[in-house]
Amino acid sequence: MRERLKRADARTLVFPSILSADFTRLGEESLGVLEAGADGLHLDVMDGHFVPNLTMGPDVCRCLRARFPHVCLDVHLMVTYPEQFFEPFIQAGADHLTFHMEVMNIDKAVDLARDVRELGATAGLAVNPKTPIEPVLSIADQFELILVMSVQPGFSGQAFRAEVLEKVRRLREQGYRGWIQMDGGVGPKNAAAVRGAGVNVLVAASAIFGQASDKRAGVISDLRISGG
Repeated sequence: MRERLKRADARTLVFPSILSADFTRLGEESLGVLEAGADGLHLDVMDGHFVPNLTMGPDVCRCLRARFPHVCLDVHLMVTYPEQFFEPFIQAGADHLTFHMEVMNIDKAVDLARDVRELGATAGLAVNPKTPIEPVLSIADQFELILVMSVQPGFSGQAFRAEVLEKVRRLREQGYRGWIQMDGGVGPKNAAAVRGAGVNVLVAASAIFGQASDKRAGVISDLRISGG
């Protein structure tokens, strides 16, 4: 199993979402944020069914893995049938796969997490802003990462929904010690509140790629350590 997200530690990780990168210069854009201090790359995969948008497939992951053999590739599957994507993406080089609670019950979620590990990656479970956290609390320890969405998934650039921080607090109060990731509207202005609630993996898209190349290192640093 690839170890990059297997055990949470004291670090705060920043994963730029390449959804907001310039895809005509994806290799250069990715290299730039990695050299600016990013801990890995976040790939948003959308199927046009679970969410209305269509984005990228395994070939993008394969190209990034070939270009960056030692970088953590974190794949977020915003899809109705995630199990169809496991093997193609893991064979393409994904280190970690996160799928959504909204398309399954808790028993299937646990079974799919096992399937992901058997294929050699780590597993995450995502919840949308309107999805109650209670079902996740009972199975959270079966996942290396819980992703709390802070916007409705589908498009980059939406406003951050602060009420979802309560879900993070609940996870930590219940004793979850793994990675908690937040994705959607995350930027330097709310990073301190996000981290303070218990998030230790921050995904940012337009907050990073919307800045000039020479400003991105500062944004990544602010996401990790700013006081808000």
